[in-house]
Amino acid sequence: MATIRGVIISDLSKLAGRTYPARRRTQNIAGGAAPIQAKNFSIGLVTLEPNGGQVPWHNQDQEEVYFVIEGTGEMCLGTERQTVTSGQAVYIPPGVFHQMTNLGATPLRMLYCYGPAGDVAHWRQELDGTLPKAGAEAPALPAGAKPQCTEKPKG
Repeated sequence: MATIRGVIISDLSKLAGRTYPARRRTQNIAGGAAPIQAKNFSIGLVTLEPNGGQVPWHNQDQEEVYFVIEGTGEMCLGTERQTVTSGQAVYIPPGVFHQMTNLGATPLRMLYCYGPAGDVAHWRQELDGTLPKAGAEAPALPAGAKPQCTEKPKG
C-alpha cells in the first residue's frame, strides 16, 4: 500500500490476488484484501484462463456489474445465456444466479464491481469445494451453457 498525502493507492502491479480452482485469478482493487477498503462497493480485476476459465454459477446478495476489458465469454444470467466481448458490461441483479466462462484461446480480463462491499460466499465455497451444484442445489444453468466448474482445489 502506498500513500501520497493521505491518498490510498491500490497498485494492480503489486496485488498478487488469488487463484481459484475454476481457473481464474482475482485481484481485489477495492474491498477484500485490497489496500482500499470502500464501504459501499468492491471492485477488482478477474483474469479467466483460456478455453474455459470461469467464475462458476453462483448468486449473492449484492448487485454487480461485469465489464469485459478483453476477450470473449459466455455470460449466463438466470435463464439466459449470451456471448459478451471486449467493451461490454453486464448488470447482475441481487440474488440472480450467474456465471462467466472464457470461450477464447486467450485470457479474458474483466472488472467486477458490486455493492455494498463485503465478502461474497462463492469465493470461500469455491476454495472449499462446496459450491452449490447447478440443477441440484441451485437452479439449472441455461440450456446449452458451458458446465459449471465445481472442481475441488488441488493439493
